[in-house]
This record gives sequence, structure tokens and C-alpha cells, in this order.
Amino acid sequence: MADYTFYTNPMSRGQIARWALHEVEADYDQELVDWSAKSSDFLAMNPMGKVPTLIHHANEGPRVVSEAAAVCLYLAEMHPEAELLPDDTQMADYYRWTFFCAGPVDQALTAKALGFGPSDARQEGLVSFGNFERLIATLDHLLADRMWVCGERFTMADVYVGSSVDWGLNFGLLPPNESFVAYTERCQSRGAYKEAKAIDGALIAKSDKA
Repeated sequence: MADYTFYTNPMSRGQIARWALHEVEADYDQELVDWSAKSSDFLAMNPMGKVPTLIHHANEGPRVVSEAAAVCLYLAEMHPEAELLPDDTQMADYYRWTFFCAGPVDQALTAKALGFGPSDARQEGLVSFGNFERLIATLDHLLADRMWVCGERFTMADVYVGSSVDWGLNFGLLPPNESFVAYTERCQSRGAYKEAKAIDGALIAKSDKA
């Protein structure tokens, strides 16, 4: 048995977790989840029925990890040899910007994709991102003057933040700011990114032909 079982669908946030798995060179088995026919065993592990869901076959028994950001950070912790954890001086940026993308950025891009957003100051106070313009300016400020989220060294935060920016640009939800495009190109040049995307790309192509 592999160290991990990875429940995913190639047309999902599972792409983020697959990139993380390849960054740490994890030994994993893949289980594809059909949106229309989720098994009772899968729903017992994750009642939300969401992917990615990762099962770590640890010595004391299976550990279930869901939510893409949690999967990324968990894998970095379980594989310190991959050197994707922050040092003490980088810890604040590591957590701050990972969860900024897991919360405000994800909500803002989803809202834009669905064609709605806050219409007044009261609604801006209710959503995590305030308004789209402020969110874009914040993300641009982060990426305009640094190579990676934590500075000069790639960390697991870049898998999640990079995936968010990559997705936003690919679907026209983020403007093609110079900082966003350059950062995405740096992420796309990584070997683990290319490996993971090739797998999901092949699965999508196979599904399209079915």
C-alpha cells in the first residue's frame, strides 16, 4: 500500500493537492471521484463529498485530510526533507498568504465566476474579500516585489497561492497584471508542477473523449 490515497477529480481543486504531492515526492495511489456517483465509503470519510481528500496511511491508523490548503500544509509537515516549510522569520507570511488565498481570494474569484459581488458597503463588510478592487491591489502588492510568498525561497505556500493565481488568470478572473503573470510563470517552471498538470491534463483529455 502506498503512503497516501488521493481522492480527486481532474476538474477540481484536486489539481492543487496533486501538485503538492509531487513537490514532496509522495508515494500515493489515486482514486478518481465521479461527481454523480460518490461511494458511501468516500462519503463516510468526507461527508461533504469534496475533493481533494487525502488519506494518510500512518502507523497508528488512517488520517483523513480535506480542504486543499490543509492538504498542502499537512504534506509539507509530513515531508520536512522536501524543504518546503518556512523558517521562523517566514512563518507569518507562510500562514497569512496561504489562508488569504484559501479565504478571500477563493471567495472573490468564485463570486466573480458566478457573476455576483457585494453591491454596497454593508455587503462588503459581510464577505471576506471586501471588494474585488481591494483584493487585487493587495495580491499585487504581495507579488510585485518578491520572488515567492516567503521571499527568495519557494515554500508550500507557493503551491496554494500559485494555484490560486494560475486559476484566476487561466479563467480570466484575475487581470493579467505583470506581477501575477511573472509569478505564475515561475510556478509553472517547476518540475513538480509540470508532472502534476500532465497527469490531470491527460485525465481530462481522456474524459473528453469518453
